[in-house]
Parts: sequence; C-alpha cells; structure tokens
Amino acid sequence: EEEFKWLLKEEVHAVLKQLRDILKEASDRFTVPTSGSGEAVKQENFVLSTLGTDQVKGVFTLQGDALCQADVNLKMPRNNQLLHFAFREDKQWKLQQIQDARNHVNQAIYLLMNRDVNYQFKTGLEVLKLMDAVMLQLSRARNRLTTPATLTLPEIASSGLTEMFTPALPPDILVNFYINLNKLCLTVYQLHVLQPSTTKNFRPAGGSILHNPGAMFECGNQRYEVSHVHKVECVVPWLNDALALFTVSLQLCQQLKDKISVFSRYWNNRPY
Repeated sequence: EEEFKWLLKEEVHAVLKQLRDILKEASDRFTVPTSGSGEAVKQENFVLSTLGTDQVKGVFTLQGDALCQADVNLKMPRNNQLLHFAFREDKQWKLQQIQDARNHVNQAIYLLMNRDVNYQFKTGLEVLKLMDAVMLQLSRARNRLTTPATLTLPEIASSGLTEMFTPALPPDILVNFYINLNKLCLTVYQLHVLQPSTTKNFRPAGGSILHNPGAMFECGNQRYEVSHVHKVECVVPWLNDALALFTVSLQLCQQLKDKISVFSRYWNNRPY
C-alpha cells in the first residue's frame, strides 16, 4: 500500500515531467509560431528528384507548416518538351497534416500541464485515464503524418493547389503535395483526354493516396485518363525527429500504465 501511494505521489509525476519535456521538444520541431508570438520561422530548402531519371525535378521551400516557394521542372515524355512552373509570389500552400499533428501534440501537453506537481492522484484508474487521453492525442498526431489523405482525381483537379502556379498548369497536368511519414512528397499526373468515340469502358477512379496510370475521371464535362505518374520525395529531418519522439512518449505512457495495472491488480486481490 505504501509503495503504491509512493508510486502515485512521486513516480507518476516524474514520468509526467519527462513526458512534458519530450513533447515540448517534439512541438518545437514543428517550428510553427503561435499566433502573435512574433517569432520568425526559418525557411528550409529541399530538392525533390528521382534517382536515375530527370522526368521531374523540384526545389521547394518549407517554412513551418507551409510550402512558401516551389519550382518544378517537368519533361514531357511525348516530345521531351521541358515545362517549368513556380509558385506565384503571393501564394503559399499550407500542409494541413503538419498543422494537425502539432495541434494534437499541444493538446497532449495541455492534458499533462493540468496535472502539475502539486496535483495528487488518488487512484490508479485516474492515472490510466490520463495516459489513455495523452496516448490518443499522440496516436492521432502520428497518424496525421503516416497516413496521407485519400483524394479523388477531381478533388485534386479542383484543389486550390492548381491555382498556385505561374505560368498556370496546363489542363493535362495535375499535382499534389503531401507528407508521408518523414517525407515531403510531390506527385505529378499527366493526363490525356478520352474522346467521346473511345471504345474504353469508362470507370471513374475512387479516392487514393497515389493514382496509377489508367485511372479515369470526369471534370468539367471532359473525361480524362492518367497516362503517366511521377512521384518525387525527400526526407524532412525534423519530421523524422518528431516521429521518434512520439514513439518514445507512447512507450513511456504504456510503461506507466503497465506498472499502475500491476499494482491495481494486487490491490484489488489483496486479502482483507
């Protein structure tokens, strides 16, 4: 009984402090200033290309959760024509996955801050509930980075991203940016128009993270088929760090849950 009381009073708070420190470090990795903080977020440049091919090359500037500059070179396979597109100077593209992941981390920190060093836990169940709530937020943060949104081709075609570029993207080119684990990814879809006289059986593609050649869709009373798909990516080091810190935090939560559960089982089964 005395050991359990010591666990609730001392060790639980030691673990909570450790978790707060780790999650503060994870939150800082996202380098997104809070509104009105006046902090300048550093810009980082990344080169996206595929080894052994020069079909698509891009240089991108990431500032916190926003792509603020993008230069893309695309070599058309039909005629080797080289196309160049860049973000308009007045535009930047928010990466919602990064924003959401950081919000979940901050929510986990908020839950921990509400149980400061003066707070006295009275039962093991109280600790278990707190750990479950923190782990839920951390799992959601990790999932936002590891699971990109599934989009249909019409959703990609009608997204604001298509209006970001100068010169404007031709109607037979679609692009999509997303985060996958610790990588910034760009997918370029080249399309060809399906003529009304085509004998192909038109079957519109559903939602997907990555559409394959042959996928069909309808947009603006015109039917298209994906002819070529180019995916380029690069590692964002601080996303790698954040994911590692999420893993360490989840392990700490689970270890504390396991220890509390052992004591709780003994407490419930003790002889009277």
